[in-house]
Amino acid sequence: MVSGKKKISRALISVSDKTGILKFARLLSDCGIQLLSTAGTFELISGAGIHVIDVSDYTELPEMMDGRVKTLHPRIHGGILGRRGTDDEVMTKFGITPIDIVVVNLYPFSQAVATDHCSIDHAIENIDIGGPALIRAAAKNHNDVAVAVDVRDYAKLCEELTQNDGGLSYQTRYSLMTKAFAHTTAYDGMISNYFAERNFKNEKSPFKSTYSFQYKIRQGLRYGENPHQKAAFYVAEDANESNISTAQQIQGKQLSFNNIADTDAALECVKQFTEPACVIVKHANPCGVAIADCLYNAYKAAHSTDPESAYGGIIALNEELDEITAQSIIGNQFLEVLIAPSITPEALKVLKNRGNIRCLQFSEYNQASKIAHDYKKVGGGLLVQDYDSHILSTNDISIVTERAPTVTQVEDMIFTWKVAKMVKSNAIVYAKNGRTIGIGAGQMSRVNSARIALIKAEQAGLDVSGAVMASDAFFPFRDGIDDAAKAGVSCIIQPGGSKRDDEVISAANEHNIAMVFTAIRHFRH
Repeated sequence: MVSGKKKISRALISVSDKTGILKFARLLSDCGIQLLSTAGTFELISGAGIHVIDVSDYTELPEMMDGRVKTLHPRIHGGILGRRGTDDEVMTKFGITPIDIVVVNLYPFSQAVATDHCSIDHAIENIDIGGPALIRAAAKNHNDVAVAVDVRDYAKLCEELTQNDGGLSYQTRYSLMTKAFAHTTAYDGMISNYFAERNFKNEKSPFKSTYSFQYKIRQGLRYGENPHQKAAFYVAEDANESNISTAQQIQGKQLSFNNIADTDAALECVKQFTEPACVIVKHANPCGVAIADCLYNAYKAAHSTDPESAYGGIIALNEELDEITAQSIIGNQFLEVLIAPSITPEALKVLKNRGNIRCLQFSEYNQASKIAHDYKKVGGGLLVQDYDSHILSTNDISIVTERAPTVTQVEDMIFTWKVAKMVKSNAIVYAKNGRTIGIGAGQMSRVNSARIALIKAEQAGLDVSGAVMASDAFFPFRDGIDDAAKAGVSCIIQPGGSKRDDEVISAANEHNIAMVFTAIRHFRH
């Protein structure tokens, strides 16, 4: 039965992360709340001059089995699980006194197993048993008991206890309960994932036998991809990489479902470049990408690739946005989102003239860091694969034609290849001098993607002559090469691997086109 405010008379405190615990314990004590605690937490609290009872004294049993057994006792769990008004008689019979708040966080399992040489035995000994049992018991009996697993909640609890004469509302206890069950779920999932990717010999497999996930709601969204679809944005509990989930919004309306998806695509694309770079994305595909000596020139070049598609798009930059570039963006186009590692005060002032523009900042990133896996939800299941983090270098390409590319052309091929990797398949990208000329995305036929890229270039008034062409997969026939030659393409970069490679290479030689193979395919479905 749901009840209202509950007076807190007795607290059990047993924490691995002791951040803020002394201040919290002192407040509880000052409210007249009796404190129980275990080993290290007891020493810390009592050492600070705060009255606290050792759990071993309370249960009249010592901690045993190297600390494996300390809180697993009827006086502890009965005090937590006992239903006030229902179990009073049995609690009195066995000398069980109520415990009204449980303050517990768990052994840092992830830290304990972080080394490459962690043994099975070491991992096992760092699995918390008593802690999750206490948390689950308190959460189950949240009608009578509060449970605190997050150090960030201490201040709010202190405030409410002070204002309510040592009492906590049902709303607070319910909120703490939901957080507690999420906490133990995440903890169990962490342990499950660790052992699921190893066999009994501690040999690691590339994929787990089972997969456990936990995501926490960041915000509700107005709608999903379409107005008739409800949606929300969830983030990983341990998200700490430089990505869309950790980016900070500093201006503008709330991000929409499509804003988040498209900004993610733009950010992951721009992170590939070390030079000042600009990526403009529309409907999850880059429509203009450029590198230059400064952001201003990179933006101008990226925008001129396809100004029509750039309208209402997403802009990602890999350097601090300055005033002159901000002015150019505002003067050239309407945009939904702009994301950069930082924005100068002068640039932000310019952007504030368009207050609806959503402006985000992302944290520094290490290009060497890799996202472990990529996931695709399918009906009733999940496809899991290594994340496509491959970065092509000049040492990875093989020249297969009579004509060899120049140093400048190789640089353009590397650039174009990075862009093609982020374009939906089938993908064709024309580029020259570190900027895209035309992009063809998502067609069922590769030759049609090439033709669309050419149409885009023509619409933008850009000359394809002398450009590099990148294809995310091999050419199954020579027709794509023939069309490229008609357009004036000078170099082609592609994976190779077709049964008709010889035919395709011969076509390139006929047209005096330099062509290289990468032996790497970048399908992006």
